[in-house]
Amino acid sequence: MKRILFPTDFSEAATNAFLHALEFAKIVQGELVLLHTFDLPVFDNQFFPENYMVIYESVELSQFEMFKEEIPKLRAIAEQHNLDKIRMTHRLMDGNLIYNINKSIKDDKIDYVVMGTDGASGWSEFFSGTNTGNVLGDVDVPMLCIPVDAKFKKTKTIGFTTRFRTKDKKALKNTLKLAKLANAVVKCLYVKTSKSDVDKEIVKKWEQDFENEPIEFFIINSDEVKETILDFILYQEIDILTMVTYKRSFFKDLFHSSLTKKFANNFDIPILAIPMEE
Repeated sequence: MKRILFPTDFSEAATNAFLHALEFAKIVQGELVLLHTFDLPVFDNQFFPENYMVIYESVELSQFEMFKEEIPKLRAIAEQHNLDKIRMTHRLMDGNLIYNINKSIKDDKIDYVVMGTDGASGWSEFFSGTNTGNVLGDVDVPMLCIPVDAKFKKTKTIGFTTRFRTKDKKALKNTLKLAKLANAVVKCLYVKTSKSDVDKEIVKKWEQDFENEPIEFFIINSDEVKETILDFILYQEIDILTMVTYKRSFFKDLFHSSLTKKFANNFDIPILAIPMEE
């Protein structure tokens, strides 16, 4: 059974992402591990010789009480959407968010992470130092990133961008497995620029390798790579965009507000980021 880590701070973005996490767990027949992390305050104990530990214990207790109050709300959401049969376990950890996520990935044998985008509207602020953007570059399992305004809808079309590299093929195969579980199709995009060096035979080989799969290949000639990807998402009605996270700076540029502004509400879709080594 697949294990899905869902870090939450119980914010609007996290609560919105929770339904996506539940539906994703349903698709992959997995279970959820809910993680809430918090930072303990830093004090110089020479000024608190007597009540130093009391301060820490009070913070831990208040976080625990809040955790106890919020969990039933999430379970109510699951029940409301007839997803309460999905198994859920919980972790409350103090310390650095990324450290705790990676610790949980290792300890709980996590296969996927699902996380909301910290309240950013659409993707315009996603890579501007938010928690989710920071986590993206530091985890080694696929991560489903959910914009705060992305309402859940059935996944029918999964977009995949490629440059026809070997690592891309592996990621595409993983995407295809998810697509089959969701009864979705995959639309694979290659933006061919004037400087593209991909051999036509490689493209042909890929098309042959996947000819019996629910995949459609699109090769678009353009030197405006980012704009072309955004147009592709809009006009091909992509429900989830899958990308290999080999270069985080490209993501930051792609979802900069100056590019996404013209797409407004049409671009509030989840992104499945698949980490691959260079």
